[in-house]
Amino acid sequence: MKDRLPIDDALPGLLDAIRRSGRAVLQAPPGAGKTTRVPLALLEAGLVAGRIVMLEPRRLAARAAAERMAATLGEPVGRTVGYRIRGEARTSAATRIEVVTEGILTRMIQADPGLEGTGAVIFDEFHERSLNADLGLALAWEVRGALRPDLAVLVMSATLDAAPVAAMLDDAPVVTSAGRAFAVETRWRDRPLDRSVRFEGAAAALVEQAVAETAGGVLVFLPGEGEIRRVEAILKGRLPADCAVRPLFGAMDFAAQRAAIAPADTGRKVVLATAIAETSLTIEDIRVVVDCGRARRARFDPASGMSRLVTERVTRAEAEQRRGRAGRVAEGTCYRLWAKGEEGALAAFPPAEIEAGDLTGLALELALWGTEGADLAFLTPPPAPALAEARALLTALGALGAGGRITDHGRALAALPLHPRLGHMLLMSGAGAAPLAALLADRDPLRGAPCDLGLRLSALRDPRRYAADHPWPADRATIERIRDEA
Repeated sequence: MKDRLPIDDALPGLLDAIRRSGRAVLQAPPGAGKTTRVPLALLEAGLVAGRIVMLEPRRLAARAAAERMAATLGEPVGRTVGYRIRGEARTSAATRIEVVTEGILTRMIQADPGLEGTGAVIFDEFHERSLNADLGLALAWEVRGALRPDLAVLVMSATLDAAPVAAMLDDAPVVTSAGRAFAVETRWRDRPLDRSVRFEGAAAALVEQAVAETAGGVLVFLPGEGEIRRVEAILKGRLPADCAVRPLFGAMDFAAQRAAIAPADTGRKVVLATAIAETSLTIEDIRVVVDCGRARRARFDPASGMSRLVTERVTRAEAEQRRGRAGRVAEGTCYRLWAKGEEGALAAFPPAEIEAGDLTGLALELALWGTEGADLAFLTPPPAPALAEARALLTALGALGAGGRITDHGRALAALPLHPRLGHMLLMSGAGAAPLAALLADRDPLRGAPCDLGLRLSALRDPRRYAADHPWPADRATIERIRDEA
């Protein structure tokens, strides 16, 4: 028998909304159970003919959701429930629920605008507002209006204001679910962090305090892999012997990610995580959250014409999401690396990627779709100046021709899982450029090494010889992933 979850009380109303109108917006806080319960409920109710495709913002979340739903059915992944992410798929002819990362849906619609065989599309964690999620919703909504009036569209979110989304979907019904009722105590710093104090040192000290004052697993939010590694190094030897430190970030291989989210066999664990742990994942034994108050986001740099990662303060919505992780399975505690008086200066929500990101890929997808974007229903329309700049770049690359129409070269670029700049380099240079394109598209495998592409290419070509000849360690998981993509 399934354990009862808060979302279960909202399922009858949600299924009725889908039955009556074929569209809905679901608001459900973290821990309600929406990610794994809703697709199975749609399948069991028989409301959908064909596959149910659910979008997840991250690969780990996609795998974990598919595994949890398959386990609920007592089946292996790939039978009734499967997943598809970049470079990996576990599905079969029997698959009825397919969990995908967001760019996969765009490729599905571009390849088959009628989405034949798909009966419903679910956008999970839509509050993250990635560019691919916004584009996917706009395309799916146009497909429903022009070709597939029977296509069910469901948007699910933990923190997003539901009214604008419902209005975009022709006044879609809004269904609200309660969350878990476990209380979380919040503890702030007495005063703002002094600027002379090193961030990683302050973060490690707060982790030590949390471990000393509480019981249970500890989830620590840090902006990126570099900060995780530095805090991990500081904590070495400073925590109790039965306290295991487990990093968790997107570039890790799946086995290492699985180990980080698995319950501790003995003692306690401290998970040092990026925003990958904010949504979708339930780490069963977490009772304490340490929020270090920073997040890393992609920002478009007009000077270079490329996106770069910047570190910013978290928003109030993100802080609340993180805090909620402490109350998923029992009463918990949230430590914040800032003073309570600083919260008023935090932005309410993070900006949508479409407002501040690089729109070159979006402009290429719109051209492939056959539109300039003005006739698509975006929740947030792409800024006209940024879109014009993106089209100018595509024209310079030969991807767009007269009247902004896509060229054969542009179609070839759209088929590559690369930024159009890198795709252009690959197509113009031939297969020999594949390792360089894959290297530039991924994260740096040689942290701390000089800025020398030759070093990185040598690590790709012969990792063992590189390790013998150079002092800078190479990240094995990143090297293997880049070699697979090349």
